[in-house]
Amino acid sequence: MNWYEKLNKYFPIEEMKSKEHMDLLLKEKADIYHKDEGPNHVMMYVETDDFVFVDYLFVSKDARGQGLGKKLLNELKEKGKPIILEVEPVDYEDTDTKKRQRFYAREGFKHAESIGYKRRSLATNEVNELEILFWSPTDDTEKSIYEKMKHTYENIHTYKDKELYGEAYEDVDVVLTYEAEKDQASL
Repeated sequence: MNWYEKLNKYFPIEEMKSKEHMDLLLKEKADIYHKDEGPNHVMMYVETDDFVFVDYLFVSKDARGQGLGKKLLNELKEKGKPIILEVEPVDYEDTDTKKRQRFYAREGFKHAESIGYKRRSLATNEVNELEILFWSPTDDTEKSIYEKMKHTYENIHTYKDKELYGEAYEDVDVVLTYEAEKDQASL
């Protein structure tokens, strides 16, 4: 099974980029969009001068509980930049969402409570709500994380969307919201 098939099998359709989208990012944005792949994992991530965004992190069922996810995140932490990712809210009927949230909490990731993220899927036309989690070596504010997420959405998630999908994703200001009064880090 190739890297894209692994991701496509694990992640919900509304969260997946097309293979063409990811191939284009790997080719045309190779300076910032990266693939880290091994027999038991696939990690797609963006690295800019001031942050890392984990687009997809997959660890095979056979390798879970062996520290591979922790090792991959620690390699990113060693870069000394904030790390941002999107994760499904806890669904009590889906134990994987709870395990995933617990894993990231153990790794020091915080929920950016002031950032709202609702994106309409071009694949299903359904609105998908995700939570933004982040880890920061320098106690970045949620406002700073919000600005970095906007950058990611505009430069990665919607990259050539009309060309690739035949229609555009919603504007960044519709998809991402920031509520200053909820930002505990900036108080």
